[in-house]
Amino acid sequence: MTDPDSTAVAALRRWEDSGAIWRVLGSRGGTLTIGLYQCTGGEEVDRIVSDDPALARFVGGRTASDD
Repeated sequence: MTDPDSTAVAALRRWEDSGAIWRVLGSRGGTLTIGLYQCTGGEEVDRIVSDDPALARFVGGRTASDD
């Protein structure tokens, strides 16, 4: 179960809800790096780098928000 209080999960959910795209850029030693992109998928706007286990559960095996 995903922790609803996770800051990283909340950020990704807001990003998805706004119609924007995220992509997993890397995973190393339990730390995920996720790129946040414009709705068109073009320009990277920001990144989330987190070792939050709730984020790993939320992302699961997906590589992007549109998986």
